[in-house]
Amino acid sequence: MLSRKHFHILFFCFVFVTALHAQDKNKAIALKTILESIEKQHHVSINYLENDITGIRIVPPKKSLSLDMKINYLQKKTNLQFDKLDKLFYTISSKKETAIICGTIYNKSDNSPIAGVNIQSSIGTHAVTNNNGYFEINGETSTFITISYIGYTTQKIVLQEQTNAKKSNKDCFKINLEVEILNLDSVIANHYLASGISKTNDGKFEIKPKKLGILPGLIEPDVLQTMLQIPGVYSTDESLASINVRGGTNDQNLFLWNGIKMYQTGHFFGLISAFNPYLPHTISISKNGSSPFYGESVSSVVDISSDQQQLKKPSFSAGINMINADVYFKFNLNKKGFIEMASRRSITDLAHTPTYDSYYNKAFQNTTITNYTTKQNVDFNSEEKFKFYDISLKYLQNIGEKDQLNIDLITINDQLNVFQKSTTDNVYQSENNLLIQKNHGANLSWTRNWSPKNSTKINAFISSYELDAETSKIQSSQTVKQENLMLDDGLKIENNHQISSKFSINEGYQFEEMGATNLDAVNNPLYYRKRKQVLRTHALIAEGKYNDPIKKITLNTGIRANYIEEFKKTLIEPRLQFNYEMAPNLNLEVLGEFKSQNTFQVIDLQQDYFGIEKRRWILSNNNSIPIQKSKQASIGLSFAKNHWLLSLDNFYKTVNGINSSSQGFQNQLELVKINGDYIVWGGEMLIQKKINHFTTWLSYTYNENNYHFLDINQNVFPNNFELSHFVSWAGTYEIKKLKIALGSKWHSGKPETTPLTNVIDNSNTSNPKINYNFPNNKNLNDFFQINFSATYKWETFNETIYNLGFSVINVTNRKNEINEFYRINSTTNTIEDVKNYSLDRTFNVSFRVSF
Repeated sequence: MLSRKHFHILFFCFVFVTALHAQDKNKAIALKTILESIEKQHHVSINYLENDITGIRIVPPKKSLSLDMKINYLQKKTNLQFDKLDKLFYTISSKKETAIICGTIYNKSDNSPIAGVNIQSSIGTHAVTNNNGYFEINGETSTFITISYIGYTTQKIVLQEQTNAKKSNKDCFKINLEVEILNLDSVIANHYLASGISKTNDGKFEIKPKKLGILPGLIEPDVLQTMLQIPGVYSTDESLASINVRGGTNDQNLFLWNGIKMYQTGHFFGLISAFNPYLPHTISISKNGSSPFYGESVSSVVDISSDQQQLKKPSFSAGINMINADVYFKFNLNKKGFIEMASRRSITDLAHTPTYDSYYNKAFQNTTITNYTTKQNVDFNSEEKFKFYDISLKYLQNIGEKDQLNIDLITINDQLNVFQKSTTDNVYQSENNLLIQKNHGANLSWTRNWSPKNSTKINAFISSYELDAETSKIQSSQTVKQENLMLDDGLKIENNHQISSKFSINEGYQFEEMGATNLDAVNNPLYYRKRKQVLRTHALIAEGKYNDPIKKITLNTGIRANYIEEFKKTLIEPRLQFNYEMAPNLNLEVLGEFKSQNTFQVIDLQQDYFGIEKRRWILSNNNSIPIQKSKQASIGLSFAKNHWLLSLDNFYKTVNGINSSSQGFQNQLELVKINGDYIVWGGEMLIQKKINHFTTWLSYTYNENNYHFLDINQNVFPNNFELSHFVSWAGTYEIKKLKIALGSKWHSGKPETTPLTNVIDNSNTSNPKINYNFPNNKNLNDFFQINFSATYKWETFNETIYNLGFSVINVTNRKNEINEFYRINSTTNTIEDVKNYSLDRTFNVSFRVSF
């Protein structure tokens, strides 16, 4: 029996415990509030379902406890299961039976588990994988789960069908994620020379004119003028119709505009690009290692493509400079289609600006147009009219969800009319010279996306080029006519299949029919010559592309098999592009290719087409005019870090099957038609630094380029287009509305051939000639030029944008000699030294409005 004392003690304890229990009950708070406090204090994430914790109130654990002790406390105080995924993530689930979805996620390439992957069900529940790649998620009534992680392809798993994952023995999913290949990964340098120019890891240069910054001497995003800024690309005579890439001639470059082969690339006979600068979306330039889908070229590839995207609202712009005016517009026809058009026309036939005069003097110096007055002791009155225009049109229509139709049209036209007259001794003399050059093209393209990983594209194209010259002399009633026509049409089929996120295969077929016609006709004395050639070629193409961002390797390799019907000849052309990130920011690049072409530009006589556009297109005959074949290899390094860019390339290229008439000789080989080859090797270097709004770069190119003609005594000598040393420097400043660029370029002079003596060789009185030294025995003087440009942009309250530009080419007005040759002056019976010079100081001003 309890004593009174013991009873009092027990009663006191009961009351005390009861009081404590009452106090604990008064301190209980919502579990959600406790969890939020723990997350904030310990910097962790706790995932749970609202239904599982609603209504639960407990006394919070002491703040001084460790995280694990708090979790244990909560688990004991609640009917909940706490699971630790890793140091930062916890999940809470009810201990009652629920539909739990579990799984483990692996990297497909190396089968390693991936932590931190987000999993979300169709009912909104979510989870995160732990260090072992494992997850559990409440899947009650869920129809699918979505798995996402940065850098990997997002997967959607349908729970009923379970088609995209395999279950293990424990009824948990085993899921493999593939690395997502982003376009950004393929860019080595995103600001190469200027904004809007980038270099990719497959060896290409990409130019986006609409994003292009400023370059010295340019106030418009001229496609080909921008191309000339890239190391290894130059023009020995400052003409955009004569672009030399690593020592090759212009006709060895392949120019494509939306899949159409272009035979005319310049206006004003090469001083202005023939491609409207405000229409192109992307220009892709390959100096080496081009895709096997490109044929008919032994030098570079320039692929110009228009924008494929619709705009939210119509776009319109118009501009004018001291040479031409242009207009551009783009608007949607419906929800899935748009039309885009750009048109440009010269103002030179309406106003002779100082810019026009400078261009005219450069283009027509030492041609029959100017020699007509200078080589005779007669004063002639001369009237000339020159004009050009180009029109580009694009129509795009998406059909359903999987098909797209494209129609692209382009027309380019240049026309020169020079009328010269004089009266001497009461005898009236006149001569009318007409020169027309035009290129028309059309492309019909259909694209079918069979699935997210498989698509087919079919192109049907046609390109027509025409060069006409006609001279009429009233006094002698003589008419001289020359024509050069090219008709090129064909079909291209390309299928793309994405095997995995890293590997894809492309295969295709191409058919091309090329026809060349050349006409020479004189009515007095009667002379007529017309030659026509046709070639049909078939090509089978296979290409594999491998890109592993983790291992930092890009490998594209392919093969092109050409079959020429007329020659019954097959040519196999392998291609290679390899890029490896040896160390952070340091890339190794290896490129190689075998290529061939059947089209050439040759010069019969230097005075053809008035000596202005004296080249004519012809086709190979596999005999006296062989197929040109090239082999090229290059290895380079690129380093980009902290706005520094250092690029170094070494290359070797050999081209055989060239004909001397395609090389522009003006010496003892001018009228000799022999075949040979040239071998060029060298290096290209670029160093660039960007500091805030200022960018500067310095580039240097070295090459040694030699001809090999076995049919002449001096059979090895320098190439006509060799510039052994080429240095370019520029500095640009871009801030908000203002852009300024100043730059210079220097190169050693091109080769020339000098006479052996100043005395004419009259051993054959009917054919006097000049005795020369061995071909290209010396070089012209060094070339040096400074160029400047500036643009200013401002916008009004109604979103109308105005652009004002100003440029100066050859700021110092240096007289640079770009060509020198010798001829016999029949009037003085002496050897005449003829020199051609680059542009004098040339100003240009532009104004543009866009909205």
